[in-house]
Amino acid sequence: MTSLFSDSLSEIQQAATIIKHGGVVAFGTETVYGLGADATNTKAVEKIYRAKGRPSFNPLIIHFAELDHLFQFVQKTELAYELALKFWPGALTLVLNQRTDNPIKISPIATAYLPTMAVRIPNTKVARQLIQFSKKPIAAPSANNSGKISPSTAQHVFQELNHKIDAIIDSGPCQVGVESTILDLSRDTPTLLRPGGISLEALTSICGTIEISHPIETKIISPGQLSSHYAPSLPVRLNCTHVAPDEALLAFGHPIEHTGLSKNLSINANLEEAAQNLFAYLRDLDAQGQALGLKGIAVMSIPQVGLGLAICDRLTRAAAPRTT
Repeated sequence: MTSLFSDSLSEIQQAATIIKHGGVVAFGTETVYGLGADATNTKAVEKIYRAKGRPSFNPLIIHFAELDHLFQFVQKTELAYELALKFWPGALTLVLNQRTDNPIKISPIATAYLPTMAVRIPNTKVARQLIQFSKKPIAAPSANNSGKISPSTAQHVFQELNHKIDAIIDSGPCQVGVESTILDLSRDTPTLLRPGGISLEALTSICGTIEISHPIETKIISPGQLSSHYAPSLPVRLNCTHVAPDEALLAFGHPIEHTGLSKNLSINANLEEAAQNLFAYLRDLDAQGQALGLKGIAVMSIPQVGLGLAICDRLTRAAAPRTT
């Protein structure tokens, strides 16, 4: 059975010992719960892929606690450093070219054998303490079965991965609720690979022009690029103005008329509140809807500004044709 730890210092240290010995530990960040292992240990990283059922071509984000440590592994460009000072620790992942002069190597499994690496410094004390106590960079995708709804509580992780991983640190609900923004700086023009907790508008204020990539199924160069992802078992229908009798409703703002099963991401149309609730409410509607014999989840439209861009990205992928 998977051990459940609190976020006390002594239990974080126990979890770090598991990491150092090649184990896998789920832990909360400001975005979602991550599934962490020593990024320099190939056997440990392989355990992440097995536990999630994650395709090997999909690389992982490598998490660090300190900026100086991070730049020992990736090339420190002027723009990367400026973004790091502005947004780290925080919900931004940068894709940078790997350095070749560091004697300590990140497992090539973690980077899917790419010359680039996705890196970030998380903005929770628990996550950074776990990295510091383990004395290792930690590879960590979301702590859920691959392609399914990301976990925003420790209970979500336990429901999916009990008996598959060594431990879970329960640090409470995640504050942002959607994954980090991924920005690729390995190209001539900065490219947004995945919208997330840091808005495109905030990044543009520093980067200027940013190209926007779209979800794909091949030639993956970073996490978060699969077109079908974050998917409940029930089909998802977007931008709805009515709800069928056999559908649940995921509402935003003033809800459309519906007397059946429903959840409102934010009755006040607050995008930050909606992001925090997104994955938990999708999980609830999926589980309750299946129990009631419903056939789908209808989702109201959400403005694609600020965090709304990330919310719409996750919902679009949840509604995409399922991969097998």
